[in-house]
Amino acid sequence: MSHYMDVVIETYPNAGGGSSKSLRARPVLGQGLDVKMNVECSSKMRKNYPVGTKFLITAKLSNREGGSEFLYSHFNSSYRVLSYEEAIEFISQC
Repeated sequence: MSHYMDVVIETYPNAGGGSSKSLRARPVLGQGLDVKMNVECSSKMRKNYPVGTKFLITAKLSNREGGSEFLYSHFNSSYRVLSYEEAIEFISQC
């Protein structure tokens, strides 16, 4: 069973990849997670901030019926917008 953890993610424009979402989220480098991994999280959170915004969320590793691994954060979960410096500081402590 996966445990929830704090993760810094960033938004990016979706250029295909099998998703209908125009704006996706991925983990930021330096946390031991694949930066190509998608993050399932609040679409309102993603859309209410500029592309490239970094967020601190609580998420867990998941997959659907043996599919690709992804990070899951409930759409109603709290989050915090981070500056670039705050994101670097958090990641340096991982």
